[in-house]
Amino acid sequence: MQDVELLEEGLALMGLGMGFVFVFLTVLVITTTLMSLVIRRFAPEPAKPAAAPRPPAPASQDDELMAVIGAALHRYRQRHRR
Repeated sequence: MQDVELLEEGLALMGLGMGFVFVFLTVLVITTTLMSLVIRRFAPEPAKPAAAPRPPAPASQDDELMAVIGAALHRYRQRHRR
């Protein structure tokens, strides 16, 4: 075989392979889209959970928490000074 024939055969094989992959991926996308449409049509809608209102935290807890965090930061900064 000559180099030109080998090159032509390689390009033909490459085109065939790329064409097969393109067709396969196109069929895959179409199939996935159709399955999604079918499932969306026949599947029941999920039940929405009832939103239970949470009582707000008392302000005294927030103040205490802020004081504890402030003290921890102050101690950390004192110990890790360079």
